[in-house]
Order: sequence, then structure tokens, then C-alpha cells
Amino acid sequence: MKFLNKHKGKIFILIFILFTLYTVYDTYNFETKTEVKTQKTETVTKKEKTKETKEEKVLVDIKGEIITPGVYELTTNNTVMDAINKAGGLTKASDTSNINLSKKLEDEMVIIIYSKTEIEKMNEENKIECPPCNNACIKEEDEKAKLEKETEETKTTGKININEATSEELQNLEGIGEAKANAIIEYRNKNGNFKTTEDIKNVSGIGDSVYEKIKDNITV
Repeated sequence: MKFLNKHKGKIFILIFILFTLYTVYDTYNFETKTEVKTQKTETVTKKEKTKETKEEKVLVDIKGEIITPGVYELTTNNTVMDAINKAGGLTKASDTSNINLSKKLEDEMVIIIYSKTEIEKMNEENKIECPPCNNACIKEEDEKAKLEKETEETKTTGKININEATSEELQNLEGIGEAKANAIIEYRNKNGNFKTTEDIKNVSGIGDSVYEKIKDNITV
């Protein structure tokens, strides 16, 4: 008892120091756990985002007027045009006017490229065939959406989209007659969409002089 009374002050200081140390340790431990938990949460979130944007492998069956028809492995980030290139490209007899070249690929997709003769026959019958088995074919709703988009872009910019314009629309451009308009359409059917407006100079019959006349009135 005398010992406690004698050292009461020191014991109180010791207890205070221990309590302070415990409080500091507990606070540090809590902050550390919170930080670790936050880092784990951020890591999981990043993984989930990566998983969401990660491309998936797909198998597509491409046939018809293709250099090397067959089944090819690509990804969901690829387009119908990528599949065509993977299969060696189009034959000289091909016609892609009823094919959505920019459509994203899906697993077990079937792509059928028709010949010019087949398309001409469909046109004569006033019917562009789009059977359910051809997943790359342009559907009626696609055409409506495309037309609405073209109309809106023309109203907004006053420019003609050379990737989507019809022969008649292209002929509204200075220096572009029926022959050149059809050449533009045939070129994009064979090679896919123009990446820049200047790419139109790759079309036979359209050189620097023609491009200078139309460059301010076209877009991609």
C-alpha cells in the first residue's frame, strides 16, 4: 500500500503513456486497414472495367465472293470489313452494296458476299435479299437509320458524306458526274469506308484538281 501511495504519480504517468500508445497504434492500424481495403476495392474495380472492355474472340463463317472462304477467328472489336480482309479480300465479281461493312462481329456470325450478277438480279426483281442466315446483310431498319443520319448530317454541316452518299447525291458535287459517282461507290464497296476525305483521290478519275473543287463540301 505504501508502495502504491509512494509511486502513485509514476503509475498514473505510465498508465497514461500506455493508453496513449494504444490509441496511436489503434488509429494507425485502422487507417492502414482502411487504406488496404480501399486499394483492394480500386483493384477490383479496375479489373471489372478491364473485363468489361476486354475484347472477346469470335469465330465467323465468311463465304461467297471471297478469295479464301472459310471460318476465321477474330474479336468482337473487329468489323465485317476486317473479316473480309482476313479471308484474303473480295473477288472481282463481288458486290457489297447490301453488306454492312462496319458492323461489329459476333460469335458464329455468317457473312455472305454476293456477286454483281446476283445483286443485279435482285435489283431487277426490286428486292435486295437479306436472308436470316446472312448476318452481315443490311436490313431495312439499318437503311432507315442510315438515311436519317445522312439527312441530319447534311442539315448540320451542309456537307455530303462520301462513305454513305448515293450516286445522285454525289453528282451534286462540282466535277462529279454519273461515272465518277459510280466509281466512288464501287471503290468503297471494294475497299471499305474512306478514312479521310483526301482518300477519295484514290478513286480512278479523281485527282488533285477535282479534289480541290469538292474538298470543302464533303465529309467522312
